[in-house]
Formats: sequence, structure tokens, C-alpha cells
Amino acid sequence: MLKKFFWNLLSSFVGAWIALLGFGVLMFFVIVGLIARIGISSASDEMKIEKHSILKISLSGTIDEREKKMDMNYISLAQGNVEKTQSLSTLVAAIGEAKENKDVDAIYLDCGGVSAGFATLDALRKSLVDFKTSGKKIYAYGTSYSTPDYFVASCADSIFLNSEGSMALQGISGSIPYMKGLFDKLGVNFQVVKVGTFKSAVEPYTMTEMSAPAKAQLDTLYGNMWSYLKKAIADSRQIQSGDIDRLINTDHIMFAPQTVAVKGKLVDKLISHRMIDESLGRLVGKDPDKVNFISPAFLASRTKWGKAYGNKNQIAVLYATGEISETGNDGINCFNLVPVIVKLADDDNVKGLVLRVNSPGGSVFGSAEIAEALQYFKSKKKPFAVSMGDYAASGGYWISADAERIFADPLTITGSIGIYGLLPELSGAAEKLGVNMQSVSTNPEAAFPSLFRPMNEQQYSVMQNYINRGYDRFVKRVSKGRKLPEAKVRAIAEGRVWDAMTARKLGLVDDLGSLDDAVKWTAKKAKIEDNYDVAAYPEMENSFWDLLPDASSAAIYEAIERQLSPGVDARTASHLVNVLRGNPMQARMIPIDLAKWN
Repeated sequence: MLKKFFWNLLSSFVGAWIALLGFGVLMFFVIVGLIARIGISSASDEMKIEKHSILKISLSGTIDEREKKMDMNYISLAQGNVEKTQSLSTLVAAIGEAKENKDVDAIYLDCGGVSAGFATLDALRKSLVDFKTSGKKIYAYGTSYSTPDYFVASCADSIFLNSEGSMALQGISGSIPYMKGLFDKLGVNFQVVKVGTFKSAVEPYTMTEMSAPAKAQLDTLYGNMWSYLKKAIADSRQIQSGDIDRLINTDHIMFAPQTVAVKGKLVDKLISHRMIDESLGRLVGKDPDKVNFISPAFLASRTKWGKAYGNKNQIAVLYATGEISETGNDGINCFNLVPVIVKLADDDNVKGLVLRVNSPGGSVFGSAEIAEALQYFKSKKKPFAVSMGDYAASGGYWISADAERIFADPLTITGSIGIYGLLPELSGAAEKLGVNMQSVSTNPEAAFPSLFRPMNEQQYSVMQNYINRGYDRFVKRVSKGRKLPEAKVRAIAEGRVWDAMTARKLGLVDDLGSLDDAVKWTAKKAKIEDNYDVAAYPEMENSFWDLLPDASSAAIYEAIERQLSPGVDARTASHLVNVLRGNPMQARMIPIDLAKWN
């Protein structure tokens, strides 16, 4: 009986999920049909600029380098997870438009836990500082400020904290799990061949604690970055850098009363959320509920930056974001990126290229393929610059090294000129599981390298020579591209990562500047500085999935009603959409319009 009960219960769950899935598929095609037949207006379409508008920027969630095409995923839709991440390119474009637009009076930073690299945050902050040169104001408000939030918000004219909020300013810290003890228990051994004393990416697999060189380079890196952050905050708030360390280390500001943040001049005033609305209303001379907030996506859509695909004087900005590989659509797939580079090289409308790199590296093969394509671009006698984002390290630096000019944010992490090989060996795990691997080969080395046999001394030597050749290629490429003696490159390489401020002193970076600085340099080098536009590559095409986060609910309900009428009205359509966006498990009745029963 018990077995039958569980079987029936499982069948019920399966049946419910199949029904929900079938319903979701039906509604998916209904909505696709709507888009094809009548279209769906977006929230941006309904938004408008009127006098005394305020640009509202939400400092929460992830900020990517550039917009990403959203994957179609019914499960995400059913769970309501259809929000797009923000992008640095959109935010910067919107802030630039807000600076020049006479109908935009101010910017409001709604702080709620932003996630981004510090170079991204610094680029965003600098665009806000530039906005202030127009004489317009920036207001910032948060219920809880993290270090990234506050770093950006610290440039605001007025900073407000919720009277029950917190100031979680903590400095910079990083934790890495060292897992050798775990792998030992599992019987997994990692065989390492590498070049570079500081090439520490393999350590978590082969050691139980951080090596002295690895710790030394992170101490220096974090220390330099934190000094930069503190100075920026201190200069904006007109306090001393040492005051910030005191507030963190002595006053424990994260857990202190909110008044400590005010007394320490990190915050101007403690107010409720209702009061920030009133303050913004007074700023623009309107009732709080009548303030016209506009989104970054809406403002950015009014600019032409990145859209000049038909322009004859075109500076191409090519985004290379993520890990470098030869497979997949996430990150930098060399087989996807190389054809784009070749096409840009052969396009007479493209007068110069800025490679925007935000990558911690990856495949040596993929890096070499991209680097070769960039050399082909240079052979066309067109200027080529690199703009570095949060990371341009290891393979990310490999593809950057041959640029005529390298620009980086001061907080960019770069360098890591080194190569390693990591080969797992599972004979211990197989033995624990009672597995005895047997093999027959025509040649002694036919199965080398093997997952179930450790390398002998000769094989280690073969692999080390293989890695050494790759490292030598890397060093020579950097030496030639950066016009540095090979001995100097070897001295600053060894797999060590550098902040861009130090990298500039070492010759690995030319200028501490933004993507826009790199574009302007490239246009000047191409002798079109007075007549050029920017086109961003690879070109993006919005899918159906991309339309959902921006689609207004009213427009969707109306469109579904029109599609299914006369049998379904707007309230029923609203219910259907809520089921699609909500949790898969529901307990609700179909909406009934009581007016129809009178």
C-alpha cells in the first residue's frame, strides 16, 4: 500500500508538471504569435522625457561589460527569472546623454547590492563624475551600502542611508578554497607542469594552503587597489583616507549604529524611503508621485553610440569578454571571434579597431588564433588599440600585447604572463571504487597522457618542454608587441598579476584611460577624429526572450486578450502571464470578473 501511495503521489507530481509544461509551451507560442502579428510595446516605448526628468540607476545585481543575448528557457520564464543584467556600455551611454539633455535635471542612484569588477565600477563612477561637470546633481540612497555600491555612490552630491540600514564598507578581501585534502580522500591526483613562480591558478588543486609568492602578489594587488578606492572616496567626501580605515577597523562600521556613518561623513543624512522620494520631488519642483524617472536603457537608446554599422568612417569596438576557448557560446570562442576580426579587416568602412578585453585568459590555442587574426587586421594598415576592462590577464594579455596602444582602467588586473598544464590522474579513485583499468597499445606512449596512470619522469620532461615552448612564444610576443627587451619581460612575467597602475610603470600598459579614450586615440590615428562613429561588434540581435523583461504588463495582457478573444479577457490574460512568470507550484482560482454576474 505504501509503495502504491508513493507511486500515485509521484504520478500526480509528474502529471502536474507535464500539464504546466504543456500550458507553458502553448502560451509561449501564443506570445510568439503576438510578437509576429501585432508586436508588443515595451516599457521603454511608454517612457518619455519631459522637463525636470531624473535618470534612475539601480546599483543592484550584475553589471556586465555589454548586453548579452538572453537564452530561451521556459523554466526561467516559469520562475519569473527574466530580468536582464545591466551593462556598462548602456549605463555610460545613458549618463553621457543625461549630461547633455536639457530635460534631465539629475541622477538618482538606488543602491542595493551591485556585483561588478572594480574596473567596471571605476568606469561607471568616472562617467558620473563627468556628469557633475554639467552642474546637475546626483543623489544616492541605500538601505545597505556594500563596498562596491559605496565606491560608486561616494561621488554623489548627497548620500542618504535608510535610518534602519547599514554601511557594509569592508575593504577588499578574497578567499580561495584549497582542495588537495578533498582530492586526496577521493584518490584524485593533479599533475602540474607550469612556467612562472607566481602562476598560482593550479595551487588549489595541488596544495593545502596558499604559497608565499601567491600571497605576496595578492597582498600587493589588493593593497594598491584599496589605496586607489580609498583616495577616490576620501576626495569626494572631503575626509582623509586613514579615516576610512579607522571606520572599518576600529568603529566596525558594518555593525555600528547608523549615526556612525553620518558622524564619519560617509553619509549626509538618515532618511526613510518615503523621504528620498520627497527630496527628489523638491529637487525638480514636483510632487513625489509625479517625478518622471527614466531608465538607462531608454536614454541609451536615444544615442547612436555603437550603432554606426553603415557609416563609412567607422571605428569598430570589438568585445572580447569571458574565458577564451574553442567551444561554446559563453565567453570568447575563438572560432566565433576570428571571422569577425577578419571581416572588420576587410571592410573598407572600418578605419580602426578597439578591442575591448575583459578576460582572465583560457586556452592557449584560442588565444593564439585570435592573436593571429589581429595581426591580419594590422596588416591592413589600420590602427589597432586595446581597452582593458576588469581583467586582461594571461590569455587576455596574449591577445592584447600586439596592439599599438593599450588603455586600461587603474583597477584593471592584467599581466599573468605564464602558462600551465593541469593533468588529473584517477588511478587512486579507480582503486577506491574497485576498478582495475587494463589497456593494450601498439606503442608504449599510445595512451599518454592517461587519466589512470601517473606520468613517469620522461613524460613529465616531455610535458614541461611543451609548456616551456608555449611560454617562450608568449614572452616573445609580449617583447615584440610592447617593444621591451625579452629579459625585462621575463623579469616581470613569471605568471604574476599586476594592477594597471603598476603595469603602466612596467610598460605592459600605455595609458590609464577609458574605452572612450581608446576610441578617440584610434580615430585620431586613423585621421578621422572630426568625423567618425562607433560600431560595436559582434552585432547583437534581440530574440523573443530579450523582449520580455522590457515588455509592459498592460501591453502583454492586452495583446493576449486580442489574440484569444472573444473567449479570454484582459484579467484572464493577466492571470495566464502571472502563471508563466510565477512559481511552478500554484494554489489559486481562475480570476472572475464579478461585474459580468450582475
